[in-house]
Parts: sequence; C-alpha cells; structure tokens
Amino acid sequence: MTYAITQTCCSDATCVAVCPVNCIHPTPEEQAFGSTEMLYVDPETCIDCGACADACPVDAIFPVDSLFGAQKEYAGINAAYYADRKPEPVAGPNFHAWGEPSFPRSLPSDFAPIRVAVVGTGPAGMYAAEDLLLHTNAEVTLIDRLPVAGGLVRYGVAPDHPATKGVGEAFARFHSHPRVRMHLGVEVGKDLTVEELSAHHDAVIYAVGASDSRRLGIPGEDLPASIPATSFVSWYNAHPEVPPEAFDLSAERVIVAGNGNVALDVARILVTDPATLTGTDIAGHALAALRESKVREVVLLGRRGPDDTACTASELLALGHLPGVELVVDDGDPRTAAVIDAAATGEKAFLLRELPREAVDWSQPPPPGRRIVFRFHSSPVEVLGGDGVEAVRVTAADGDQEIPAGLFLRAIGYRGLPVPGLPFDEMTGTVPHEGGRVAGMPGSYVVGWIKRGPSGGIGANRTCAAETVGTLLADAVAGALPSPSYPARAFGRLARNRGRQVVDARGLAAIDRAEQARGREQGRPRVKFETVPALIAASKGSRWRPVR
Repeated sequence: MTYAITQTCCSDATCVAVCPVNCIHPTPEEQAFGSTEMLYVDPETCIDCGACADACPVDAIFPVDSLFGAQKEYAGINAAYYADRKPEPVAGPNFHAWGEPSFPRSLPSDFAPIRVAVVGTGPAGMYAAEDLLLHTNAEVTLIDRLPVAGGLVRYGVAPDHPATKGVGEAFARFHSHPRVRMHLGVEVGKDLTVEELSAHHDAVIYAVGASDSRRLGIPGEDLPASIPATSFVSWYNAHPEVPPEAFDLSAERVIVAGNGNVALDVARILVTDPATLTGTDIAGHALAALRESKVREVVLLGRRGPDDTACTASELLALGHLPGVELVVDDGDPRTAAVIDAAATGEKAFLLRELPREAVDWSQPPPPGRRIVFRFHSSPVEVLGGDGVEAVRVTAADGDQEIPAGLFLRAIGYRGLPVPGLPFDEMTGTVPHEGGRVAGMPGSYVVGWIKRGPSGGIGANRTCAAETVGTLLADAVAGALPSPSYPARAFGRLARNRGRQVVDARGLAAIDRAEQARGREQGRPRVKFETVPALIAASKGSRWRPVR
C-alpha cells in the first residue's frame, strides 16, 4: 500500500521534511518546487510509514486504498507525475541520505533575545512567527488590524474546504506561546505609525497581504452589482467589513470574469445546494441568502483558451463532482473545441474533454437546473445597466456579444495596498525589498503577497517566510538591526492607548470558544461573529446582541 496526496495539498513541504525515503516531490531544493500545483508521492518508493499523513497540516494525504469518490483520481495523478521522472538516488534500500545538519535561520546560543513584531496573522505572518519561535529565542509581537486572527485562512478559504482551514489550527498553537504577545484590532498606519512600531522592536515583519482587487478598467465596472469576487468571498466567510446585505442573489445568471481558483470558488458556492453547506462555517447571512437564491447559471469568462485555464487541476476536477450541477463548455468559438480535442493527458484542457459542449443562445434565460458554463477566448468590455447590472458585453469570435446577467463578479486577482510609512511600488502592488528586507529601512521586512505579489497558495508562504527570516537573522548577527528605544512592556501600553478595542490571546481564545459553542447549537463546526462589535464582545466573554 502507498499513500497519495489529494486535492487540499497546500505545498508547504511539511511532509517532505518527515519522509524517511525521499518519496515526495518536488522538494524545496528542486527547481520544480513552487511551479507544480501540488506535491506528489512516488508509489514505487513509498514505504507506507504514514509520517507524511501525520505531519500534513491540511489533511491532504491518505492511503491509496482508503480513497473514495472524487479522491480516487489522485492515486493516478500521483503516479503519473513519476511516469517519466528519474527516481532520486538513495543511500540504501530504506532511508535516503540526509545532508549535514544546517541551521541557516538561527542565532548564536549566547545571542540576546530580539524583539520582532509581525504585522498580519494570516499564513505568511504565522509562518514567519513559527520560524522565529522554533529556531530562535526571539520574542514575537503579533499584530492584526482585525480583532481576530487568521487572515486569508479565516476569510479567504471557501467554507466547503474545511481541510484547508486546518492549517489555521497548526498556527493557533503559537497564539498562546510564552514568547508571544498578541495585539489584535490595532492597525499600523492608522492607530500607530511605522516609526512607533519600529521604535519598540528590533525588527518588524509586514505580512499585510494583498487586500485590494485588480480592476478591469472598463465602462460600467462601478455599477451596483458589479463587484470584486474577493468581496463575495469575504461576504460568505463573514468578514466584518462586508455587510450582510452586500449581495443580491435574485438574478438567474451571474457572470464571473476569470477562471482561477477564486472564480471557481465563487461559482461553486453560488450553485451548490445550500443543504450541503449547513455543516460548514459559512456565514449565517450567506447561507440564508443562498437558500433564497434564484441563481441557476454561472458563466466563467476566460480571456485566453482552455490550455491557459488559471485554476488548478485539482479544483477543476472537484468541480466535476458537484451533485446536481452540470458543467458546460460554450463552443461558440471554434478555437475552444480545437484546443480541448488536441490536449494531451495531464493537461487541464484535457479535463474538459468529457464535458458537454453547447453553442449557448445567450438571448434565452438559463435552462432548468443549475450549471456552470466555461466560456473561453472572451473578455468583458463593458458592464451594461442603469441602477444595476443588466448585461455584460464580451468579446466573441464574430464580434462583441451581450450576455444578460444580474450580477457581475471580477475574479482577476488581488492587489496589495500601501502601508503609510513604507515604500510602495504602484506597478506591482508590493513593497520594494531585497530578500525580504525593505529597501532603505533597516529593521523592516516583508513577507507574503505584499512581498512577492498575489501568487502562490498557503504553502508558498513557508519558503517565502524562510527567506525573510533568514535575511532578518543575518542582519541581527551582523549588528545591522536598530535597537528599540523603549522597554518590552511599553508597546502593550501604547497599543491599548491607541487601539479601539485591543484583543489579546486570551480574548482570541474566548472568541474561538464562543463561535464553536454557537456552532454546536446549530450542528455546525462554528458560527462566526459577523461584526467588529460582536467579536469584541465575545473576546470579553459577553453576549453581544445587535440593536434592532
């Protein structure tokens, strides 16, 4: 028996580190690492020890003979990766050769503890904090502008992907670490300045992500019901900055610009039977709206052809297993069928080969049932409507075409926002840096999407954080970090004075307990608090009630 890695792989390589026979690839040392959509177990080398499954933070690894349903495909997917790949040489029949121990991200044993602030508690920030806490004696201050931790793990992962959210539990063990101080509900650049934060720490790591959305720059883009898909994701995940009434699902057809994983997430949530979402942590207001939803068809617009589909193969495969949902390829453009028919096994376009094709008559309402339509070689050029979206004009092989719709979501990528006091590159939406070190600002560092742009999933942040932490520690050893101007406890007083309502680790634990208790009442894993006042009240052990 062998193991296989499945859909929820986060590629953070935790499994690689514990495998005794080097059967998981690509490894962080290999050129292909970061360019493949997931990691793969070699069935010929695997010795069935289960170490990888025990270590996986997102429950993505299972014995092949235990795979069922849609997961069965992953036995072949793992094996196919090794079909034309030379096996790595090993030192013996059972265990691969380990290199000489190396500790590139550490400090000398006699080095005085350094104080490091990490701004942002999403995956990037927490991988950096984890690295510092496990490999050094650093004291870490965790800061987030929201009164709850988690970042994109809490507010960006689809509710029907609970295994992916499991990485948050791995990070949570550091929230109450004895060398961690937590200050949630404090916004750098608003409640306190970059200079003040630096004056209280030896170093500051900014892991603020990319919270804005890219724009199309087309007429009508700002009409009501023309909204970033990222806002829709925040809405169904109970983000406190997106109001419950933000989305009207009374239209039968929704158009989504883009076909990446975010586009697939929103399409899937829109057409999924709400009954299957009742066992998730989806926002209560979103679940209620989906139960009353009139949406029957979601159109995914791809600017390029099927061979350039932006989503991962695993997410595309999963879409094909949605009960009661039909997947259709609009073949009004002859290039679409030609590319799909010519695709080789293993290419994403090949996965579309078994789907029905239809020259969709867009002048007609959607047919009965629920479906997702893939439309390639098609870009939106104008959003049409008066008080709301009525149609979207898109490019077509024989001229522009109007597709009636009542909601238009753009899923064309995230974009970073400037942090007051830090340099910012408007072209890339990132902070200029060298190996994570902010240009011209000793003691300031970046990690995650604000460092490299909005690319890569959760696991990509682990290697990104390793680089930044390595740079920071090298600067510490070289004596290049500016010394704090204030004692350690002074920052806590500053944060409490400046923050609206600061939540510490004890308050975060109270929020977690309260949300899980609410979930038990409804047979759900948790029911999130949907507003900042509700989160603050829960952190204090209070029962918050909205004013009617």
